[in-house]
Amino acid sequence: MPIRDTALLQLAQKRRLYYKICRNCGARNPPTAVKCRKCHSYNLRWKRRELKR
Repeated sequence: MPIRDTALLQLAQKRRLYYKICRNCGARNPPTAVKCRKCHSYNLRWKRRELKR
């Protein structure tokens, strides 16, 4: 069922697409994270939000 309300759609996209991923263990971290919650590494990257071709 698609979301028709634009405010709810933006909230859902922000929740699903804006987080950081640890390059060592692959754990999902909050966008404000400086180090990984699981392995305590500082090697974080943003989740990719574009399609790879």
